[in-house]
Formats: sequence, C-alpha cells, structure tokens
Amino acid sequence: MVVGEITEDKDVIVIGGGPGGYHAAIRAAGLGHSVTLIEKAELGGTCLNKGCIPSKIFTHFAQEYKKLGHLSELGMEFTGTKLNMSTLQEYREKKITQLRKGVETLCKANGVEIVKGTASFLSETRIGVENGHDFTLYNFKHAIIAAGGEFHYPAGVGFDSERILKEREIFAMEVLPDELAVYGTDYVSLEIASSFAVLGTKVTLILPEELPFDSSISKEILRLFKKQKITVLKESVLQEVSCSGDRVLTVLKKENDEIFSIESSHFVVSGTVKPNLKKLGLDRLGIELTGEGYIQTDRIGQTSIGSLWAVGDMTEGPSLAVKAIKQGKAAAEAISGGQPEVDLRHIPTVIQLTPPVACAGLNERDAAEAGYTVAVSEFPVRGNGYASVTGSSDGLVKIVCDKKTDLILGVHMIGAGAVELIQSGVLGLEMAARDEDFIFPLYAHPGFGESLLEAVEGLKGTAIHLAPRKKETAGR
Repeated sequence: MVVGEITEDKDVIVIGGGPGGYHAAIRAAGLGHSVTLIEKAELGGTCLNKGCIPSKIFTHFAQEYKKLGHLSELGMEFTGTKLNMSTLQEYREKKITQLRKGVETLCKANGVEIVKGTASFLSETRIGVENGHDFTLYNFKHAIIAAGGEFHYPAGVGFDSERILKEREIFAMEVLPDELAVYGTDYVSLEIASSFAVLGTKVTLILPEELPFDSSISKEILRLFKKQKITVLKESVLQEVSCSGDRVLTVLKKENDEIFSIESSHFVVSGTVKPNLKKLGLDRLGIELTGEGYIQTDRIGQTSIGSLWAVGDMTEGPSLAVKAIKQGKAAAEAISGGQPEVDLRHIPTVIQLTPPVACAGLNERDAAEAGYTVAVSEFPVRGNGYASVTGSSDGLVKIVCDKKTDLILGVHMIGAGAVELIQSGVLGLEMAARDEDFIFPLYAHPGFGESLLEAVEGLKGTAIHLAPRKKETAGR
C-alpha cells in the first residue's frame, strides 16, 4: 500500500453510493458544500444493482404476463406465448446500467466528486480511502455514513449448490425452476413466491411466523396465493437444506416440534440485513451503537460524534430505500444549518405481488393495543367499476380509524393501483386526517382511487357499492 502525500480537504464526505448516500451527496452539494462520494463497488448500491430494481423488473414481468388472459378476453389474439428468460436478463442488465449511469451523471452535474475505494476512519475528521495500491487521505468537516448492510442467512443453509439460492441470485436465473421452495415472510420472499407461481413454477412458500400485515391483508394474500396454486406451510422453521443431484431436501420443524421434510428442484431464502460496519474503523472512534449493533443516531441522523452522521441500513428501522433516501437528505440539510425532521411512523410498505400490496400506519391489532377505540372498514376491489373493466378485481382496501375522534390510523391495500394510492394514505396520515378529510375531495371516475374513497365512506355506512349494514335489533 502506497500512502498518498497529499491530503485533500472536503466539507462533506459520503461513504456509500446507494440510495441514501447519493441522495445525501447531491443534496449537500446543492446546498453549497464540496462533496466527495466514496463507493467501493457500483453506484446505486445493492438496491439498484442487486435488490430493488432487479426484483421489480422480474415482478413487473410476472404482472404483465398475468394480464395476457384478460387481453385475450378483450379480443387480442396471440399466436403463442413464450417466456424468454434470457431476453429478460438482457433487459435487466440494460436497465440497471442505464440507471447507474443516470446516478453518475446526476452526481457529476451537481459537482459531487466520485471516488472508488474502501473508506476507513482515522479520526473524527479524517478518513482514508484505499483502492488497490492507492491510498488517499481526506480531511472533512462532516461525514455521512451510508455504507449499507450485509445479508445474514439462517443456520442450516449451505449455499454449496446452484439449486440453493440467495434472494438476489434467483432474479438472475435464465431458466425457470420446475419446483421452488421459498423460505421467509419478508416482502422479497413473498414477491418471489407470487412471481414464479404466476410464471408457471410450482411454488411452496414456507412461513416461519405470521405474515407481518394487518390480519385482513394477510388473509387476502393467502387467499390469492391459494388461487395461484402456491402451497403454504405455516409455522414451519427451517432446520436444514441439502442438495442431492437435481433434488433439494428441506427439513422443517413445526410449532409442536414435529420434524418433516419437502423436496423441490430449487430452494431460495431471503437474508436479514445488518449494518455493514466492518473495515470502517468506527471502533477506534468509540462511536455509540445500539444494543442490536446499529449506529445510534438522533432523529436527523447525527451520531454520538458530532461530525459523523449515519443513514439507511446503518441505523435502526426497516431496511428500505425510502428510509435511507429521507435520512440522507435530512442529514445533508441539517449539516447546512436546516431543521429537517425524519419521522418513520407512516413509512409506506410496498410489496409487488400480483396484485401488489401497500400499507401505512397502524393495523387493527396495533391500534387496539395502543389504546384506541378502533373502527374498521373494508371495501372489496371487485366493487370498483374500473377494476372490473380492467380485469383487476382481486384485493381489498382496509381503513383503520379511531371511533372517538374519526382520526384515520392506518390504510392497508392489496389490489391494482395500491402502490400509487398509498401515497394518498400516507399524506392523510401525516396531516392527521379524519374520515371527512378523505371523503371531501373529488375522486377521478372511473379509477382505482374510488376504492379508497368507498373504504373510508364505509366507516359510517355510506359507501354506495357496499351492501348496507344490518341494523342491530332493538334490545340487544
């Protein structure tokens, strides 16, 4: 290793070029700072290169494939349909490359210096960057740590076969598996199960615990999975996975300690993300960590060391790009003397199933446990005229409300348009909206948004496309 003779001075150093990092860098540069962004791999991080974007290309592929039956019903005639996975992978690589170049162009246009290498803190205001035999030193006023996370997998899984896969690997397959066992309750596991089932793979979904949604959404997901011919094994904890020839044996344990096994041609498991703290040199600085090993920060991302900030998977909370993006911008604004605030209470959860799921706020059980007098309303998507016309009648919209104040506490959806509609739900939750605030505006007709309107109207029994509630018998 050759140590450079020159030490460069920067206002802001950003470690990691994922969503949190590059948003932080561009925002800081836009606020007048000299900024260096350090990335050891590819700009865009895991999200763009291996996670969010590749998986969503695949789920989009499955969702469009699912529409073929409806298009035939409309009168579109097809001479034959063939799934060309090689072409899909070419498309995936093309789009990832385009998006990555887009991030690089944005950084350069905003004056952000991009440096390739591995960063390590030498002090609270100095950092070294190693790239092969080169080693460069930087003095900085502030550093934003956005180094992402590492994936950890359950014990008993040996990735010693091309048939035993990690979640990022399966979206790069060029041949559909005949039989696929999927282990996990997280959104990636559910997306894998739904997409591959739609495309014709025989899927077994292994759930070690309950689905992490409102009970009505979980029930609807399981109903649709049954419709998609997905076999669901509940309360089944992984013990061991092994491969022999072209068969994968998965050994599981039920809640009553019963041991059983299943066979498949392939097995996939989604990892749990933990902060990527190795080689950063933070231990020599004595930075404060949480009990779970995350960097301790305040609400705007500042750590126990005033010059250092942390965002995304470095911090506690869901491992979601939307969280990292918000935190990255807030850190840059706070460094510039602004007064941003990050509140993750209403962070939207989006799962690109067929059809998609989108939720924000409290579910029915959590609202009751928080002490609210809970009222709920559900509107089936099949009651929406536009959903019927477009062949998208699966799903529901559920509203959770405080009966005493009419305050909307949670919005939970599964169905066509859910991903776009949830932003209206988030906006309402952030503004402490009551049912009348959702009912007052005009909703485009025909449109999926009318399902949200009628779900809220259902709280008071005024939804037009819901059957009238049965009146309580006097004396009861």
